[in-house]
Amino acid sequence: MKTNEVLQKEVQDAIKWEPLLNAAEIGVIVKDGVVTLTGTVDSYIKKAEAEDAAKNVAGVKAVVEKIEIKLDIHHNKGDHSIATDIIDAFKWNWKIPGNKIKVKVEGGWVTLEGTVEWNYQKEAARKTVSTIVGLKGVINHIKIESEVENTIEKLNIEKSFERNWSLNAKNIQVKAENHRVTLTGTVDSLYQKDEAERIAFNAPGVWFVNNDLIIDYLL
Repeated sequence: MKTNEVLQKEVQDAIKWEPLLNAAEIGVIVKDGVVTLTGTVDSYIKKAEAEDAAKNVAGVKAVVEKIEIKLDIHHNKGDHSIATDIIDAFKWNWKIPGNKIKVKVEGGWVTLEGTVEWNYQKEAARKTVSTIVGLKGVINHIKIESEVENTIEKLNIEKSFERNWSLNAKNIQVKAENHRVTLTGTVDSLYQKDEAERIAFNAPGVWFVNNDLIIDYLL
């Protein structure tokens, strides 16, 4: 396994590589594969980018995110203005069924609720909101529930894992029952764990994914 020092350096390098981020604003602490991010940034999207950069590093088992958002005078907006910007952004994104999603904004924090048929719609809503100027955080309570009763094809999920360049499908076990998929086995990073979950959610009939994959990185 990587030492704390090696993993810290790799996470710091990953953050430096992101054009939106100023590495000097973000502190990185590593202990036994758990990465803690600290510091202050001026937008939520930077906070999310830093977290994603850390997750993509092989050997990272968990990310504790303690980055604070301090909006400057140009980015500090009222809740009503943020809500209006979100609704307008949803209208321009064909992936988002805006009529099925409710938006609540309180103190700069956005809560998304409602029901959609596919996980990509849920993720599109989250990503779109993340780019809105002025918000401090996103809570995604959108549920997935299809009107069509599809039978989950376990083999199709396994073949999707095999096609993905970032995953070692041999190390991932899939169990499908009703509308729920359970993933067990091992991956190298949080990125791979999230990617496996995303792929499983793309299968017709999947409403829930229990992601029990363990991050076990070996040199």
